[in-house]
Amino acid sequence: MTGTLVAVCAVGQLHYGLSTAGATAIDKRPLAGTVRIETGGVAGDRRCDYRHHTGPDQALYAYAREEAARWALELGIDIPPGTFGENLAVSGMPVTDAVVGERWRIGRTVLAETTMPRVPCQTFKSWMGQPQWVKRFSDRGDIGCYLRVLTPGSVRAGDPVEVIARPGHGVTIRELFNAGEQDPRRLRRLLDEADHLAAKAELRVRKVLDTRAGTAGTH
Repeated sequence: MTGTLVAVCAVGQLHYGLSTAGATAIDKRPLAGTVRIETGGVAGDRRCDYRHHTGPDQALYAYAREEAARWALELGIDIPPGTFGENLAVSGMPVTDAVVGERWRIGRTVLAETTMPRVPCQTFKSWMGQPQWVKRFSDRGDIGCYLRVLTPGSVRAGDPVEVIARPGHGVTIRELFNAGEQDPRRLRRLLDEADHLAAKAELRVRKVLDTRAGTAGTH
């Protein structure tokens, strides 16, 4: 499966008063020309909330242009690449419905691995200025995915994004986000078969399984 990298985005301007971290770098804008991708993410990008948005498992945030288009239609506003804070604007392939742990080759050299869903926060709500935004974004489920960078390199808009490997457990980023609604057997398979599962993703799954086990024990 192959898609297209529509844009590579990094912070355009820091904004204050939207986040408890003081500043937020959610305002991403497309970069021109060739862009370097390092293990920490897009070269020149910034993070401000190191509690929720840091570490190799969240090096890149990808969002599908098709999903953005659905929001643009519903909200009646323009949503250019970077609006949701994404580093990679991708078209022509599943992003939220990518399998956890699948590997993407981006351009000729960059290799990245999907890790976990984006969990919408109050900063995102403040940035978008839409009523009940966190709930609406969560209910829709088009949340995009984070990736870790396995092999750094250079990319540019228009490069292909190719899925070169996909784990057999079959659990998608969307299903991981909605873990409480999934078959526990599939979640256990994810824990057993997903190599290097992101710590936050593993915690999410184990909490769901522990809750299910506790509920079952009361009957």
